[in-house]
Amino acid sequence: MTDEKIILVTGASRGIGRAIALRLARPGAVLLLNHYDPEPAAAEQTLEEVQARGANGKILYFNVAEFQETQARVEEILKEFGRVDVLVNNAGITRDTLLMRMKEADWDLVLQVNLKGVFNCTQAILRSMIKNRSGKIVNITSVVGAIGNAGQANYAASKAGVIGFTKSVAKEAAGRGINVNAVAPGFIDTEMTAVLSEAVRQEFLKSIPLGRSGRPEEVAELVAFLVSEASEYITGQVIHINGGLYM
Repeated sequence: MTDEKIILVTGASRGIGRAIALRLARPGAVLLLNHYDPEPAAAEQTLEEVQARGANGKILYFNVAEFQETQARVEEILKEFGRVDVLVNNAGITRDTLLMRMKEADWDLVLQVNLKGVFNCTQAILRSMIKNRSGKIVNITSVVGAIGNAGQANYAASKAGVIGFTKSVAKEAAGRGINVNAVAPGFIDTEMTAVLSEAVRQEFLKSIPLGRSGRPEEVAELVAFLVSEASEYITGQVIHINGGLYM
């Protein structure tokens, strides 16, 4: 079993996931970079940057929404590395539209990736963390999981589910020295928000007391704290990072 810290980040090829992977990359760490992009270029770029920071890295292409596929890949990880010390459940998608127009397939897909994906990865890894009596799990939820958002009933429901999941698993795992927390970003500059029109963007900014959008690196700093030894007495919490959008 390696002495390195084994860290699995899902959805690590771009956006907040990439920022988290880069923030956690350092000598003595192994970054396992999950992605499910049709093209490998973004994940390969993340891997290069992770390695440039002195960490070891490996790209893992699998669909977190698929239970058997996730179980099989985690088994491979545990055979190769012996354990996972840190799990960051970041993978997520949107399929936004008003509920009256929402297709069943778009409801199902968002729930499968954003909520079932968190279940799949956490369940697959939790047993080994319990055996080792240590581990850090951080689930990336969203401010809309707490306040809702028109046109995002599927996304908001999935992220609200992640909040309830986080609190429940935190209670189950605390006795074995495992910390489970959630981070709820607000309006963050990523490829996901870049598609918004300037008018929509300005409307969002009006509702943020700090008057600006957040950066992926700021979310990554919070995640880094929650997986560090400094957070040993924090579990079952949902920490919002949104510039005051929701207080």
